[in-house]
Amino acid sequence: MAKKPKKQQQSGGTPATVALTAAGVEFTVHAYDHDPAHPSYGEEAAEAMGVSPDRVFKTLVAEVDGILTVAVVPVAGSLDLKALAAAVGGKRAAMADPALAERTTGYVRGGISPLGQRKRLRTVLADSAGAHATICVSAGRRGLEVELSPTDLAKLTEAVLAPIGRA
Repeated sequence: MAKKPKKQQQSGGTPATVALTAAGVEFTVHAYDHDPAHPSYGEEAAEAMGVSPDRVFKTLVAEVDGILTVAVVPVAGSLDLKALAAAVGGKRAAMADPALAERTTGYVRGGISPLGQRKRLRTVLADSAGAHATICVSAGRRGLEVELSPTDLAKLTEAVLAPIGRA
C-alpha cells in the first residue's frame, strides 16, 4: 500500500508552519529572497525583513555530553557553549556535525527551525527572547521565517530559558 502524502506537502507549508497551525498559536510568516552569497543566514533575514537582529533568533544544534540539543539565540550574538551545557545539567558542549544536525532535524543548515523537527530535540531558548513581544525564527527553509511570541515558542518546544547568548 502506498503512503499518503503528508499534510505539509499538500498545504505547501513546512513542518514548522504545520506544527504552528496544528497548535493553534498566532504566527506570521515572512518570506524573502535568500542570497546564497550572504555571509550570515540570520543577519540576512533581519536585513530582509527590516527587523532588529536582537529579535531574529538562529537555531543551532550542539551536542551536550553526547546528546543533541537545540540552542535558539539572537543572530546579533553568539552561543555560549558552557552556558548551554549548564542549562541542561551537562558538563561539555560542542557544535554538532552539520550533516548529523540536518539528518536529525529534517532541515538544511541555514533553515533549521526549532519547530517541527523530524526528531524532537531538547531545546534551550536564550532568556533575552522574553524582552520582546515577538521574535522571528526559521520556518524551516532558507528565506522563510516565522514570527511568534517567545512564550509560544518555549511552550511548543518545551524549551528551557537560560542566558546562553553572548553579545
